[in-house]
Amino acid sequence: MAIAMALGAREVAGWSSEEEHFTANLPTVPPSLRDRIQEQILAGFDPLGEAFCRLRPPVERRKTGAIFTPQPITTAMVDWAEQFATPERVIDPGIGSARFALAAGRRFRDATILGIEVDPLSAVIARANLSVAGFAHRSKVILGDFRSVPISSINGKTLYIGNPPYVRHHLIGSQWKRWLIEEASRLTLSASQLAGLHVHFFLATVAKAAPGDFGAFITAAEWLDVNYGSLVRDLFIGPLGGQRIVVIEPTALPFPDAATTAAITTFKIGSQPKQIRMKRVELLDDLQLSGDERVVRRERLETEVRWSHLTRRVRRGPAGYVELGEVFRVHRGQVTGANKVWIEGPLSKGLPSSVLFPSITKARELFLAGKVLEDASILRRVIDLPVDLDVFDTPVRREIDRFLDRAKKLGAHQTYIATNRRAWWSVGLRQPAPILATYMARRPPAFVRNRAEARHINIAHGLYPREILSDCILQNLVDYLSGAVNTNEGRTYAGGLTKFEPREMERLLVPGLDILSQGAT
Repeated sequence: MAIAMALGAREVAGWSSEEEHFTANLPTVPPSLRDRIQEQILAGFDPLGEAFCRLRPPVERRKTGAIFTPQPITTAMVDWAEQFATPERVIDPGIGSARFALAAGRRFRDATILGIEVDPLSAVIARANLSVAGFAHRSKVILGDFRSVPISSINGKTLYIGNPPYVRHHLIGSQWKRWLIEEASRLTLSASQLAGLHVHFFLATVAKAAPGDFGAFITAAEWLDVNYGSLVRDLFIGPLGGQRIVVIEPTALPFPDAATTAAITTFKIGSQPKQIRMKRVELLDDLQLSGDERVVRRERLETEVRWSHLTRRVRRGPAGYVELGEVFRVHRGQVTGANKVWIEGPLSKGLPSSVLFPSITKARELFLAGKVLEDASILRRVIDLPVDLDVFDTPVRREIDRFLDRAKKLGAHQTYIATNRRAWWSVGLRQPAPILATYMARRPPAFVRNRAEARHINIAHGLYPREILSDCILQNLVDYLSGAVNTNEGRTYAGGLTKFEPREMERLLVPGLDILSQGAT
């Protein structure tokens, strides 16, 4: 603290009474030591930040999420910001030792700098670094919580940049968990109280920023896939205006004190880009945010519940070819929980035809169909009752109740699947998929055009187009897949059984829609 004060920490605006108390009665610093530290800061090093990390071991710093970001990452993020726009103001919502603020301040020489920090020790260090860099006259540090610090409006764009603190939910107070739920509801979004602090910062940024403001945050990457990360995903394709996601593998050590996968998220508030750029790197040397990226259509993100697989490199194919997932969603069929009950048989005698749906219930039904399934009458029927049974008139309801009594005697209401349904008696079949596919066999999958509009249970996958496609395109795709896919593209188990999970099937290379519409495959 004595060195920080000797370097001019107090010259930066926003000095607080808590910082005054924190820096009282400090020893005198020899000028030679002060000058040596100053030279190191001017050379681009962070000796005060490194001293902070030695004073506060990782276990203690994790309580506040104080993990400092390596210089290659700060540089890459500022590079992106410079390519995107010129800000009038830079805000780091968790400034730490001011690594992002210094990098941005050097790049944007006319921008004001606002840093926010809950830890007075970090705040004083940030002040010292800003002062040494010559930014004191255009900088301000506020000791406080970003979520509750008011941000004034300005004429011009604000760049939000930094490494929002990573603090797990069990260290977040109940009042802030309520804040998350209430603030998300203002945007008609839902939030989980299991969300970490970085999720709070994304939401607070949306709440405070103005349209046209832009930013780049580096956080743990788990929000891409976990349930409590859904708020960030909703913000990204909504008001945050997500532009790009770069995933950094743990091998690159994005966070020196934590072996975790990181994600850099760039955004422009209020924008709705049609395409999102995604990338995954294993080394910091490969971090340039632009170039070698995968372009993913916005509609695909809107329909995916997990995103990290989309950051993997696109398979290279002939010109005009794309991954199947770019144009189709692949969904496994519904699990009944007890086929002996929910597939039509003696047990279901008396049920109305309106609750019996011709369905693919065995893979061989698709193998025998060839490339087109025309007749659903050859299929067995799956019982799918609605959640609300009061929609039926009395005679029908009586038959249904008799069936459910028989099903209960077989324990159908106690299976894991049944107990996790909205109503244990409602299987919830998906709508007919235009294309059906087998996914596990000792041969390549069978792809079948489903003109019979059959449903399917979990022995098959359904291919659902992301936009309305002509019958010609659907049939041409079936023709292509039937001849092009081999077992090497799935995962093979001992004994030669090959399986295609939905995401693996979505990675199959197929002709693009233009090629398929011309019939050339």
